[in-house]
Amino acid sequence: MLSFGSAFSSGLLWQVIQVIGALGVLAAFAAAQFGMLSTRARPYLLLNLAGSTVLALLAAGDGQYGFLLLEGVWALVSAWGLRPIRVKHVHRPSD
Repeated sequence: MLSFGSAFSSGLLWQVIQVIGALGVLAAFAAAQFGMLSTRARPYLLLNLAGSTVLALLAAGDGQYGFLLLEGVWALVSAWGLRPIRVKHVHRPSD
């Protein structure tokens, strides 16, 4: 049986975390493709943000710069989609 320390030092824990991050992104994508979530829905964007942030951090720690670029931008775009949408009210003078 692996202890927590040996799992952590062997990289197994990092692999598990990486798979969880990937599953978050893939779950959001699959839900959107099957019509279960809109790509503008908060759960879709949160799954993408969480998953891509995890993957970006792991890529940064491992020196995988192409993957860091992909996942970092993915996280930023997901975060941008979560920002509150402000509707501009056009002032129309009354007649």
